[in-house]
Amino acid sequence: MVNDFDTIAAIATAVSNAGIGIIRISGQDSLKILSEIFLPFDKNKDAGHLDNYRIYYGNIVDYDDIIDECIVLIMKGPHSYTREDVVEIDCHGGVSVVYRILNLVISHGARPAEPGEFTKRAFLNGRIDLSQAEAVMDVIDSRNETARRNSMAQLKGSLSDKIHQIRSEVLYQMAFIESALDDPEHFSLEGYPQILLQYVDKWVSETDKLLNSYDDGRFIAEGIRTCIVGKPNAGKSSFLNALLGEDRAIVTDVAGTTRDTLEETITVDGITLNVIDTAGIRNSADQIERIGVEKAKREMELADLILFVADSSMPLEKEDIDILKDIQNRKKMILLNKSDVLEDSKDEYRQIYDYIGETDPVISISAKYHQGIDDFISELKNMMFHGKIDSNQEIFITNVRHKNALDDALSSFQCVRRSIEENMPEDFFTIDLMNAYEKLGVIIGEAVEEDLVNQIFSKFCTGK
Repeated sequence: MVNDFDTIAAIATAVSNAGIGIIRISGQDSLKILSEIFLPFDKNKDAGHLDNYRIYYGNIVDYDDIIDECIVLIMKGPHSYTREDVVEIDCHGGVSVVYRILNLVISHGARPAEPGEFTKRAFLNGRIDLSQAEAVMDVIDSRNETARRNSMAQLKGSLSDKIHQIRSEVLYQMAFIESALDDPEHFSLEGYPQILLQYVDKWVSETDKLLNSYDDGRFIAEGIRTCIVGKPNAGKSSFLNALLGEDRAIVTDVAGTTRDTLEETITVDGITLNVIDTAGIRNSADQIERIGVEKAKREMELADLILFVADSSMPLEKEDIDILKDIQNRKKMILLNKSDVLEDSKDEYRQIYDYIGETDPVISISAKYHQGIDDFISELKNMMFHGKIDSNQEIFITNVRHKNALDDALSSFQCVRRSIEENMPEDFFTIDLMNAYEKLGVIIGEAVEEDLVNQIFSKFCTGK
């Protein structure tokens, strides 16, 4: 049975042959275990009484067998990552070496750590809250600089501070109502509903602002699922290659070269695109090509953004029109390819505007000569981030768990507002205020079930 008070150990670096490997130990027996397997190079140092926040050089030994020379870091609780005694052993990064040392540590009393258990202990011991713990994994998984900055801000407490602030204000108002109901001689509720309404409006605004950041936050953290569509030979694969800066997709003059979807992750100017290049969409007697066309249509349904690539050197054809009708109500960008062939492809291709919305961007590009890419990136920011990714914004919500809790809290605040407007008794206010308070607490882990906590940390890597 797993015990939260056991001393735990795990490899904290990637398991591969590398320059260094790190074995992390946390728990009340960490220093004892180290004293049994570590011989400091300085003979005047006692391995059982090493100073805090010091690095020591020496050998890891199994009785008379020297396993490796290494350095060890001592971090005694509560001033450590887990708020327990923590030891890190930095050894050579060979797979056999790190596993031999880990097994030695386990044989001296530690047990293998569960996935995310070091961070889970930091949460259970009160060093970080649940939203900060989740931000640890977001930092590790960040796919671009903007995502990293946002994850670090949440790790430092940007979201936690906002949630704590709102909950503190809600708690104060609930306490005032309860006090006034219990002791009306000393606490008056006369005119109070209008005072409370000002607070509720503020909480609604703050919660709504956090929710409105979710789409941007999701795009920043996960990337924008982007589907490139068009008829055969329009230049879809050439455009993908232009974004990548390499010949990833096969490009030929033969229509129907792309038979399957091709997925690539691209980061351009701080924006991550999960790009799916699809088969050219047309009616075909070729069974394999038809399968590719069906896959292309399925990807169109799942996409956050559709890039419709048209060959502007040719008149608009039925295949183009059919695709445009299919994506009529979707978020899309029109890329008029082969602008190097026509001096002003927009004028020559004017009929395309009959099939798109007024706000759908139309950009002339030459995928062959990598022209128009900067215009594409500029329009991408306009479409997906309202003109820019605001790195100065305090918080982007990126976690669907947080979003759902905020949705519930917002609904409760709106119920309080309606109760005030309908002149309901004050004790009605506290019911919805308490619900909002608890839903916000779910975000930071103050009102969350153990099973959910375990599920969250099970997604972490073992050494974290």
